[in-house]
Amino acid sequence: MPKLKAKGLKWLKGFHLIAVASWVGGGVALILLFFLKDGVTDSGVLYGINQSIHHVDMAVVVIPGAFGCLLTGLIYSSFSNWGFFKHNWLIVKWIVTVTAILFGTFFLGPWETAMMEISGEIGISSLSDPAYRYNQKMNLVFGALQVLVLMITVFISIFKPWKSGKKGKRID
Repeated sequence: MPKLKAKGLKWLKGFHLIAVASWVGGGVALILLFFLKDGVTDSGVLYGINQSIHHVDMAVVVIPGAFGCLLTGLIYSSFSNWGFFKHNWLIVKWIVTVTAILFGTFFLGPWETAMMEISGEIGISSLSDPAYRYNQKMNLVFGALQVLVLMITVFISIFKPWKSGKKGKRID
């Protein structure tokens, strides 16, 4: 398969870093938006915060960033010397990326959507509703954990631990 030249790899790295910043930064933003709910007494404000969280996640930052990481990672692996399974640190990144996308799709997203729907239906009473509180707790705890794992993955990309013993030309 043909490989990208140095200039193409630099462009790809730039797009990959933008996607990473979107995914991780968006995740941090979602956690921070959660704390806007403290002291809220208006149903419209609560629903608005939940809508904002949903919009930042689904449409604007997090999901586009996650799929941008996946796409640029696939291009990196296919059109550079890194490959898919050449280094253990790279395998870890693939596992984290795919797992995080799947976890977000099947757990974090539905918890978040449920919070928005419940707050839209019952307003400020949501804050004492068991289903809302469950979804909010799960989303906060596991969302924060996912952001932490993604941040660790950034450092795995930088330090490249568990590198294979092959000596040779530097390709980063």
